Amino acid sequence: MAEHKQSFITKYIFSTDHKMIGRQFLWFGLFWLFWGGLQAMLIRWQLAFSGQAVPIVGKLLWPASDGIITPDIYNQIFTMHGTIMIFWAITPLLTGAFGNFCIPLQIGAPDMAFPKLNMLSFWTFFLSGVVLFISHFLPDGPASAGWTSYPPLSTPVGGIPGQGQTLWVLSLTLMGTAVLMGAINYVTTVIRYRAPGMGYFKMPLTVWGMWLSAMLNALFVPIIAAGLVFLLLENVFGTQFFVAGNKATIEGGDPLLYQHVFWIFGHPEVYILILPVWGIVSDLLSTFSRKPAFGYKVTATCMCIITGLSGIVWGHHMYTTGMSPLLGKAFMFLTLLISIPSSIFFLNWLGTMWRGALRFTVPMLFTMSVVFVFGLGGLTGLYLATVTSDIYLHDSMFVVGHFHYTLAASVLMASFAAIYYWFPKMFGRKLNSLLGKIHFWLTFVSLNVVFFNMMALGYAGQHRRLFDPYVFDFIKPLQPMNFKITMWAFLLGVAQVLLVINIIWTLLKGKKASKNPWEAGTLEWTLDYPIPHGNFKETPTVYTGPHEYSNPLLKDRDWISQSEPLEGAS
Repeated sequence: MAEHKQSFITKYIFSTDHKMIGRQFLWFGLFWLFWGGLQAMLIRWQLAFSGQAVPIVGKLLWPASDGIITPDIYNQIFTMHGTIMIFWAITPLLTGAFGNFCIPLQIGAPDMAFPKLNMLSFWTFFLSGVVLFISHFLPDGPASAGWTSYPPLSTPVGGIPGQGQTLWVLSLTLMGTAVLMGAINYVTTVIRYRAPGMGYFKMPLTVWGMWLSAMLNALFVPIIAAGLVFLLLENVFGTQFFVAGNKATIEGGDPLLYQHVFWIFGHPEVYILILPVWGIVSDLLSTFSRKPAFGYKVTATCMCIITGLSGIVWGHHMYTTGMSPLLGKAFMFLTLLISIPSSIFFLNWLGTMWRGALRFTVPMLFTMSVVFVFGLGGLTGLYLATVTSDIYLHDSMFVVGHFHYTLAASVLMASFAAIYYWFPKMFGRKLNSLLGKIHFWLTFVSLNVVFFNMMALGYAGQHRRLFDPYVFDFIKPLQPMNFKITMWAFLLGVAQVLLVINIIWTLLKGKKASKNPWEAGTLEWTLDYPIPHGNFKETPTVYTGPHEYSNPLLKDRDWISQSEPLEGAS
């Protein structure tokens, strides 16, 4: 494979090289992160300046309303923001980009198990993005039934959702197909293509996270695919799988059926997105604390337990649907149970840093911030796991703040940590440290102000999805807090321009990075840039775990590569 001849088309566009596909997913995910971020800014504008025209771009986007965000436009914006951030920003950035780039390199494999399927996965994902992007420019606009698209709002019965909702379903179906292709590749590659000596408990925790995430994708994406097919038939052919009551002309339809199908996938989806984060954080904390990951096997085991439990806790999203109290108690018990292994490896993160020789590089700063924001997100999740408190907090801004801490903040900061960490190996150049630290502090401070105050709004009674919350007298006193959140959200958005500048400047003018700038022990850092097609000239043999730092047997340095024998070790 090292002698593989490639044309421009086969090398840069329809590539079967996992490293190039990882880069493609990176640019694709960053584009959608930018697009979804702009929509977040529009949401915040409406909540702070309800009824006022959006400056500069408002009249260009919505000339019919003189640039004012109407209720229909607002519904479309928050629907597309949630959809894009979860499925077209986070998924390609973490699972697509770093899953593709890291898994073969870190297990000593020449490529993915199915390179052509890997290429097809990216281009199917790309096609899904094209379909979703086109939906923004339809006469009636894109989908507007929320990122969950509950019936009847998402069916002709609940209003006329139009072609935007149909394209939403079609794009998600294509995206799910692409994710399934990737999942098959990831699972097979880890099981069958590990280098000699690379046992499961010698794999980097990044690989553990990506691998377990892929298993959940393989199991649960087909379930939501079934629900999406039914929803597509509902909108195109007028079937009544989810129609009940006076609107139904045949018996048997039930809108709650969709909610069950959606959340049977939707809650594992939370872990599909966060498992890679847990793996990356565990590895990077060890690397920059210069000591082995505390409780490595326990952390990997806890991640496996969480993966298993994640498929049986979906009902906590439906406490207010009128489910049986006994069933609610069962889901509450299981949801609280899943917090135990989460807490264990969270403590392992603290144990890794404890008394370590911490190096406060840009990747380490972003990684440590994940420990903080995920801790807050996890603690606030306990209130939503408990039936009694969830009845009050359900569908309030408290929920928005909570899942933005556990998903948006944790995943965003981990993605930035991964970008700064693996950029030298992906592109041969190291991102500017000063710009990176400014980017970190602006992002970390503004992000916490925004999301923490969202939870305060929810505790005070403000519900989510309200176009103009100030029509309610009890919410009017919260307008100054909404204004403050919006100003800090704008700062959060502007801070991301620094990352864009840093990437462009580094690619054009940045200094070439050394082979192993972080002095890390995993296999990808044994290769020179550019890494050839096929990765390793000779298949490496693995002798040690991924976190051999500060070992007393090492005399001249504090780290050793996994492919180097550790003399004197038993």
